[in-house]
Amino acid sequence: MTRFEETLDPENWDDYRLLGHQMLDDMFDYLQNIRDEPCFQLIPEKTLTELDEPLPKKPQGATQTYEDFKKYVYGSKQAFIAHPRYWGWVNGTGTPMGMLADMLAAGTNNTSETAYQMTYQIEMKVLDWFKEMLNYPKESSGILVSGCSMANLTALTVARNKATSHTVREEGLIGYTKKLTLYCSEQVHDCIYKNMEILGLGKKSVRKIPVDSNYRMQIPLLEKQINEDRRAGFTPFCVVGTAGSVNTGAIDDLEAISRVCKDEDLWFHVDAAFGAWAMLSETHRDKVKGLGLADSVAVDLHKWMYMPYGIGFALVRSRVDHLNTFSMQPPYLGTDEVMDYWLSDLTPELSRGFRALKAWMTIKEQGADKFGRLIQQNIDQANYFGELVSDSPKLELSSPVSLNVVCFRYVPDGLSEEQLEELNTRIGYGVSFSGVAVYSSTRLHGTYVQRMAITNHRTTKEDLDLVFSEIIKQGDTIVKEYR
Repeated sequence: MTRFEETLDPENWDDYRLLGHQMLDDMFDYLQNIRDEPCFQLIPEKTLTELDEPLPKKPQGATQTYEDFKKYVYGSKQAFIAHPRYWGWVNGTGTPMGMLADMLAAGTNNTSETAYQMTYQIEMKVLDWFKEMLNYPKESSGILVSGCSMANLTALTVARNKATSHTVREEGLIGYTKKLTLYCSEQVHDCIYKNMEILGLGKKSVRKIPVDSNYRMQIPLLEKQINEDRRAGFTPFCVVGTAGSVNTGAIDDLEAISRVCKDEDLWFHVDAAFGAWAMLSETHRDKVKGLGLADSVAVDLHKWMYMPYGIGFALVRSRVDHLNTFSMQPPYLGTDEVMDYWLSDLTPELSRGFRALKAWMTIKEQGADKFGRLIQQNIDQANYFGELVSDSPKLELSSPVSLNVVCFRYVPDGLSEEQLEELNTRIGYGVSFSGVAVYSSTRLHGTYVQRMAITNHRTTKEDLDLVFSEIIKQGDTIVKEYR
């Protein structure tokens, strides 16, 4: 029997084109009308049962496959992150242009690797734009990554290798006998601990510095810990400043940390996942002006720059240190007078998609100034909601509103701390299951609090008024059970 060659292209491009247009129309309808959808609802057991199908071995065709998407994904009525009243964790909302850019990037399916590719040139251009927006040295190095966890890992790998004079690349940590230590606020993101595990240094090498009443690292205690470690035979190598803590939005005193690092000859890294973009705010840019002093910075674009997942970047002041950490040029990755390194020489990844396109197109479409206004709008909205909480006899602020995060509790009289935690947990779930809004929770000094992080370009004050009323409604209903 003769076996014919096959392809994954459609047999009928005209039919496929119509289906593609239908997909775009459906997604535009979805985004245009998303405010009318519930922010969240549970997946029905029936849907989960239907979804549990065996591996498809025979084709079901493009039309039926898209129908399944509409049934299980689009039809699940879980707007979630894209919804105007989604304020959980720290998630951006995505944009229509970002959606289209991802489609174009997938359609061309180009990698981003060499200077001969436009994908490379566009990536370098958007990194130059971000350096300008954050007041970071133009001559610095940088690379786009999947998000801030990878950006932090990239930067901390450079810091570790610099501290070991790059001998770790050849000998590994087994050949390096000094005990390296890293310093950060006790409010630092957990990815820093995970990164230290990956780097072979372990969580015990992390020194958690207590914070003040505004949840900022206490600089005198940082200096004291560094001195104590040196006397005990440890080798301090890096301080991580936080610009926008995930719990409260707090920003460490970056300029003070920079001075400590300069005096102690330590690497200064800033985890600025979302707080970096306060640089675009008229009221808060001074809080992050120390970013330009850091040896490295990690930033997300899918948080407070609203772009579709997943995209972030790492900036490293010294291109030499960056290259010395990751550069590896086997014969099949040749260089020449035009291109002296591949982008894989700046990252663990060789295969890299066209992440830069959604950033390039979104910024060109909207202009950088508009992002500044949106950042300021979210800060103003957080302060507005904080005022609603402060003015309410039934709620209390759990921490100062320092950026775009609001932590609060429903606090009726006569309840124990255990009962308050249970009550506030139930309120949060009640608001989510009502479909009105989604926010998250955390613990501050051991106390359970409700937490709202506004990184949403679709949010309005009317949305905040609505969820405030729903919180009071849920609280007033549930608290009756405790009387």
